[in-house]
Amino acid sequence: MSEVTETDIPAGTRRAQFAEFWFYYKENRGAVIALVVFALILLAAIFAPLLSSHGPDTQFRDALLAPPLSAGADGHFWLGTDAVGRDILARLLFGARYSLFVGVVVVLLALSVGVILGLFAGWFGGWVDTVIMRVMDIILAFPSLLLALVFVAVLGPGLVNAMIAIAIVYQPHFARLTRAAVLSEKNRDYVMAAQVAGAGNMRLMFRTVLPNCLAPLIVQATLSFSNAILDVAALGFLGMGAQPPTPEWGTMLSEAREFILRAWWVVTFPGLAILITVLAINLMGDGLRDALDPKLKRS
Repeated sequence: MSEVTETDIPAGTRRAQFAEFWFYYKENRGAVIALVVFALILLAAIFAPLLSSHGPDTQFRDALLAPPLSAGADGHFWLGTDAVGRDILARLLFGARYSLFVGVVVVLLALSVGVILGLFAGWFGGWVDTVIMRVMDIILAFPSLLLALVFVAVLGPGLVNAMIAIAIVYQPHFARLTRAAVLSEKNRDYVMAAQVAGAGNMRLMFRTVLPNCLAPLIVQATLSFSNAILDVAALGFLGMGAQPPTPEWGTMLSEAREFILRAWWVVTFPGLAILITVLAINLMGDGLRDALDPKLKRS
């Protein structure tokens, strides 16, 4: 008996599967709006040099803390400038690159390590499962941001170290989710058939069982994406993440906190950028959950 892989599925069937997915996803109007908003944020990050007439680190000494919609000798500052005369709009656009990149890297790292650990724990069981899960429990016993701060303090402040620390904190969620899915799938008939056909453990785990565990992992990855953006912004605000003059949203808030009463725009716009991005990703996660979980699909 041969194993059916994704490449064996006809294109028409894949189109039908996508059509079914989109049918249930679009039922959640908030998720559709969030998808549009996130797409706009992504496009703004990609085309930041075209959308901004100033560089993120360019200083205009004649326009310190200029209010929104102000104009200077070097052009318009639609969202104002910060304490050293840098265009806030330009820094927000370029900062979107950092925030989205951080979210993607953190999720990929946490997902890769967590899925591998969860597969081994769920498939082999015994002492392998016990050791892996107890380590995951220890990591989960600490508040995520506090543990990330400890790792950053050990590794040193910086954006790369912040991403590594947050990925370490997030991977237990993927490991536990993968383990639970493997335990529910490993004794099904299609897995037994693959074993009878002579498939080895690696092929059974990664080619047979894992594709059927992806739905909850995709939803968890979406939610972790938004949490990663928040946590990196928090570390940047505390001075342990991206370091100035990097135009990262949390770092922008940290630099502007002493000007809250004098210039409301220097903290309002970075805060709104974080709020809108995280809200859009969370709503997208709700839509993915509705579309991928058969228990939540409405007839």
